[in-house]
Amino acid sequence: MAPTMAMFFADVKIPKITSEDLGLGLGLGYEELRRKNEELEREVRERGAREENMRRELERTRERLRTAEEAEEMLCSQLGDLEAEAVAQAMEFRRRINSGIEAR
Repeated sequence: MAPTMAMFFADVKIPKITSEDLGLGLGLGYEELRRKNEELEREVRERGAREENMRRELERTRERLRTAEEAEEMLCSQLGDLEAEAVAQAMEFRRRINSGIEAR
Protein backbone atom coordinates (compact mmCIF):
# COMPACT_ATOMS: atom_id res chain seq x y z
CA MET A 1 0.00 0.00 0.00
CA ALA A 2 1.37 3.41 -0.97
CA PRO A 3 2.04 5.93 1.77
CA THR A 4 -0.41 8.79 1.99
CA MET A 5 0.31 12.33 2.85
CA ALA A 6 -2.14 14.47 4.71
CA MET A 7 -2.02 18.22 4.44
CA PHE A 8 -3.70 20.59 6.76
CA PHE A 9 -4.40 24.18 5.89
CA ALA A 10 -5.37 25.47 9.27
CA ASP A 11 -3.52 28.70 8.84
CA VAL A 12 -5.00 29.49 5.39
CA LYS A 13 -7.55 32.26 5.61
CA ILE A 14 -10.30 32.60 3.01
CA PRO A 15 -11.00 36.26 2.32
CA LYS A 16 -14.54 37.56 2.61
CA ILE A 17 -15.89 38.76 -0.75
CA THR A 18 -17.76 42.02 -0.70
CA SER A 19 -20.24 43.37 -3.23
CA GLU A 20 -17.56 45.84 -4.35
CA ASP A 21 -15.22 42.91 -5.06
CA LEU A 22 -17.88 41.45 -7.35
CA GLY A 23 -17.85 44.69 -9.35
CA LEU A 24 -14.35 43.70 -10.48
CA GLY A 25 -13.02 47.17 -9.91
CA LEU A 26 -15.43 48.67 -12.42
CA GLY A 27 -17.32 50.60 -9.80
CA LEU A 28 -20.34 48.30 -10.22
CA GLY A 29 -22.33 47.17 -7.25
CA TYR A 30 -23.73 43.67 -6.89
CA GLU A 31 -27.16 44.58 -8.30
CA GLU A 32 -25.64 46.40 -11.27
CA LEU A 33 -23.39 43.44 -11.96
CA ARG A 34 -26.33 41.05 -11.72
CA ARG A 35 -28.35 43.18 -14.18
CA LYS A 36 -25.39 43.39 -16.54
CA ASN A 37 -24.96 39.63 -16.34
CA GLU A 38 -28.67 39.06 -17.09
CA GLU A 39 -28.42 41.45 -20.03
CA LEU A 40 -25.41 39.58 -21.40
CA GLU A 41 -27.14 36.22 -20.95
CA ARG A 42 -30.20 37.53 -22.80
CA GLU A 43 -27.97 38.81 -25.60
CA VAL A 44 -26.28 35.40 -25.88
CA ARG A 45 -29.69 33.68 -26.11
CA GLU A 46 -30.86 36.13 -28.78
CA ARG A 47 -27.70 35.66 -30.82
CA GLY A 48 -28.05 31.89 -30.51
CA ALA A 49 -31.64 32.12 -31.77
CA ARG A 50 -30.56 34.35 -34.67
CA GLU A 51 -27.77 31.93 -35.52
CA GLU A 52 -30.20 29.01 -35.52
CA ASN A 53 -32.60 30.95 -37.77
CA MET A 54 -29.76 31.72 -40.16
CA ARG A 55 -28.75 28.04 -40.23
CA ARG A 56 -32.32 27.05 -41.11
CA GLU A 57 -32.48 29.74 -43.82
CA LEU A 58 -29.13 28.55 -45.20
CA GLU A 59 -30.44 24.98 -45.35
CA ARG A 60 -33.60 26.15 -47.17
CA THR A 61 -31.44 28.11 -49.62
CA ARG A 62 -29.25 25.06 -50.23
CA GLU A 63 -32.35 22.97 -50.92
CA ARG A 64 -33.68 25.58 -53.38
CA LEU A 65 -30.29 25.66 -55.09
CA ARG A 66 -30.25 21.87 -55.34
CA THR A 67 -33.74 21.93 -56.85
CA ALA A 68 -32.74 24.66 -59.34
CA GLU A 69 -29.66 22.69 -60.39
CA GLU A 70 -31.73 19.54 -60.94
CA ALA A 71 -34.26 21.53 -63.00
CA GLU A 72 -31.43 23.03 -65.07
CA GLU A 73 -30.04 19.55 -65.76
CA MET A 74 -33.48 18.30 -66.84
CA LEU A 75 -34.00 21.31 -69.12
CA CYS A 76 -30.57 20.85 -70.71
CA SER A 77 -31.34 17.18 -71.29
CA GLN A 78 -34.73 18.01 -72.83
CA LEU A 79 -33.14 20.70 -75.01
CA GLY A 80 -30.56 18.19 -76.22
CA ASP A 81 -33.35 15.73 -77.09
CA LEU A 82 -35.27 18.45 -78.96
CA GLU A 83 -32.15 19.47 -80.89
CA ALA A 84 -31.49 15.85 -81.87
CA GLU A 85 -35.13 15.50 -82.98
CA ALA A 86 -34.90 18.76 -84.98
CA VAL A 87 -31.74 17.54 -86.73
CA ALA A 88 -33.41 14.20 -87.53
CA GLN A 89 -36.49 16.00 -88.94
CA ALA A 90 -34.31 18.35 -91.00
CA MET A 91 -32.37 15.41 -92.41
CA GLU A 92 -35.63 13.59 -93.24
CA PHE A 93 -37.04 16.73 -94.88
CA ARG A 94 -33.86 17.20 -96.92
CA ARG A 95 -33.95 13.53 -97.95
CA ARG A 96 -37.53 13.93 -99.13
CA ILE A 97 -36.68 17.06 -101.06
CA ASN A 98 -33.68 15.42 -102.69
CA SER A 99 -35.66 12.27 -103.56
CA GLY A 100 -38.45 14.46 -105.07
CA ILE A 101 -35.96 16.29 -107.21
CA GLU A 102 -34.40 13.02 -108.34
CA ALA A 103 -37.83 11.60 -109.21
CA ARG A 104 -38.55 14.41 -111.70
